[in-house]
Amino acid sequence: MENQPPRTSQAKRGKFLQLLRWIALLVAGIVLLIVISGVSYQAIEARADARRFRQVGKSVDVGGYNLNIDCTGKGSPTVVLVSGLGVPASGWRLVQPRIGNSTRVCSYDRAGYGWSDPGPMPRTLSELAKELHALLENAGEKPPYILVGHSFGKGSVLVYSKLYPDEVAGMVLADGGPNKLKLPASILAPAEADLRRRERDRIYASVLYFLGISRFLAKEDIEGAGPPTNDQEWYYHAIQPKFIRATTSEVEEQFAGDSEAELADLPPLGDKPLVVLIAGKGMWGLPLTSQDWVDLRKTWVDGQIQLAQHFSTKGKWLIVSDSSHMIPEERPDAIVDAVHEVYPGAAR
Repeated sequence: MENQPPRTSQAKRGKFLQLLRWIALLVAGIVLLIVISGVSYQAIEARADARRFRQVGKSVDVGGYNLNIDCTGKGSPTVVLVSGLGVPASGWRLVQPRIGNSTRVCSYDRAGYGWSDPGPMPRTLSELAKELHALLENAGEKPPYILVGHSFGKGSVLVYSKLYPDEVAGMVLADGGPNKLKLPASILAPAEADLRRRERDRIYASVLYFLGISRFLAKEDIEGAGPPTNDQEWYYHAIQPKFIRATTSEVEEQFAGDSEAELADLPPLGDKPLVVLIAGKGMWGLPLTSQDWVDLRKTWVDGQIQLAQHFSTKGKWLIVSDSSHMIPEERPDAIVDAVHEVYPGAAR
């Protein structure tokens, strides 16, 4: 009895523990309220966004997941438009209608992009080419195809021609760069920093999206003023975790994957026509601020010229002097004219 603490001390300790429990419950309640509010906000805005941004095209099963494809026009060969990194099918909105006036033309969302489901990882060039093949086949499209690849899309177009050579009638490559490109240290460092940022974003993408945080931060970009625009639609897709995972994996493959090896043993096109378009304004639209950038620019241009000269006996190249890297948006007519060069009946 003598060693027991006084009853007043026990009472104080009991009140203190009770206070801690109330504080813990209060904090938990606040956190729960925030989570419920974020989830509700995301659900409400996602429904509103889905009403504003409608799917263009149709969903096609390619082996347990769906890809979105939009085909218009009639004729043969069918022109297949393959987008650059981070660009959905809508990036061809200024090109597709012009080609569709005279022949069949298809644009599509790669897995994880736009209205397409996420696909298997990693996003290798071979995986992209095989998915495109399954998509065209399951959508009922018939070869031969004229493949048009912009920027990053060049890689999967070239691998497609390696895997399915009998299906390719010709090719247009728009500012895709050389097959081998070594970045100097001054340019490699920020490129690697960008990759690390993408990898961090990938870790938190699902949580931020689920809680409505990414949607709230992109509110002005998605809603903006006036009717929906292509940029607003891009932001709507860009905050989705599937898009962040897909684009991050595509960049990883460029840095540390087998992309260079996949492009190393390409069989030539032979006498199948090829047109290579090279942007005339700087590197990816960036100013040439140092000698490293000037040298890289020369490598970028020379590599594409060599590809046009050696990959096909009917290869041609053209510098689009008044366009930066985004040729499909800045000079869609150059893409259309290049398709006409490959197959004169396809684009008039």
